[in-house]
Amino acid sequence: MQENTVDFQFCDELVKKFKHVVKHPVRSKSSVYYVGVDLGTACVVTVVLDENRQPVAGAYEYADVVRDGMVVDYIGAVEIVRRMKEELEKKLGVEELLYAAAAIPPGTDTLDGGAVKNVVEAAGYIITALEDESTAANKILNIQNGAVVDIGGGTTGISIFKDGKVVYVADEPTGGTHFSLVLSGAYRKSFEEAEQFKRKSENHKEILPVLKPVIEKVSTIISNHITNYQVDSISLVGGTCCLAGIEGIIEKKTGVPTYKPIDPMFVTPLGIAYSCTAEEG
Repeated sequence: MQENTVDFQFCDELVKKFKHVVKHPVRSKSSVYYVGVDLGTACVVTVVLDENRQPVAGAYEYADVVRDGMVVDYIGAVEIVRRMKEELEKKLGVEELLYAAAAIPPGTDTLDGGAVKNVVEAAGYIITALEDESTAANKILNIQNGAVVDIGGGTTGISIFKDGKVVYVADEPTGGTHFSLVLSGAYRKSFEEAEQFKRKSENHKEILPVLKPVIEKVSTIISNHITNYQVDSISLVGGTCCLAGIEGIIEKKTGVPTYKPIDPMFVTPLGIAYSCTAEEG
């Protein structure tokens, strides 16, 4: 791979702080808290920032309430988000976390934006922003010219930026779920066993060659969407991008320098929290 010309320092520092406060919440005397709720296909993540936009608490839980970017278990999703809200309020020692932002895959606002918004509101939040996932991620990536690609459990979302502004968004139904289906067949495991096997970093070197055809399919999707734009770099986020070596295959297939931050799973949730305000959207 080429030398990394994308500066992930700000993003990586925030991710490190978030991972720390998940285990060690900070009981700050903040005048306001900003919450980001990420309803992912494989994982639901809640991020809490203080008045200085610094992580003070968070939680995540693997769940099957969203598929291919669509909420398929509304009640289950509400219960998870509400439970996280109550647990985080207790850990922070605050009466109530009021304001939250959420996100949806790029270009799907007419399909499922309402459902995601309803889940967050039903859990007890006042929702103040609803971003597309890749655009939310860029709030802490700060990519000026390039593509942010969010490979989640069900979909691959692509946002192209020019001078820091979104000029194109797209979403395709290929993601980590398809990786797990391939592993399930190759190793004769159940889907859930394949999911667990995939998440363990010690297995990544072994499974990368098995998953290469699917990664190349994702690469083709990316190439098709960026072909008409000047894209200097691709930045990867989303839980599926935690797979070691995925960036090398995508870079080789697309011909575009491809990078990922230290823990791509938490970039989008942090960006969603950065979208939150203390006023209704």
